[in-house]
Amino acid sequence: MRRPSAAGFTLIELLVVICIIAVLASISMAGYRHIRANAGEAIAATTLQTINQAQFTFAQTCGDQRYSPTLAGLAVPSPVTGSAFISPDMAADPVHKSGYQFVLAGTPATDGRQACNGLAPVVAYQVTADPTAPGVGGNLFFATNTDRVIYSDTVTFAGNMPERGAPGHGSEVKK
Repeated sequence: MRRPSAAGFTLIELLVVICIIAVLASISMAGYRHIRANAGEAIAATTLQTINQAQFTFAQTCGDQRYSPTLAGLAVPSPVTGSAFISPDMAADPVHKSGYQFVLAGTPATDGRQACNGLAPVVAYQVTADPTAPGVGGNLFFATNTDRVIYSDTVTFAGNMPERGAPGHGSEVKK
């Protein structure tokens, strides 16, 4: 005669399954953090490219070959077109976006002329993008300047990014 078998799992079997699930969850979370940091870095580089394009358009159409002194200034509509040079989410100084802080600075023009939207333009600019929480939103620091080349490094460019030419550290971001 057969002995009836107990239905269900033993405590050891359940513990093994829970351990396997915990290992898989920890691996997936590490992958998620890495993907999130890479996404933040990609967004930072793309945002700097957008700022460069907005500054170039500002200089060509509104600034008489000079640039906007602030990111908020790029969000001021041109009287000619009625459109801003950059999206409203970038209309602050500094801007916090996707785990990065963007700061624009420049050398003021000394001739006293204003841009078409009433701003006192700058003759050259530099923009830095630093992660607000390094390792979470991104691991790299980014910067760009009047030359419209984007640079990255593992240390900040704040305080040492020139308004023209290559910085003393970092490498060019190839797109």
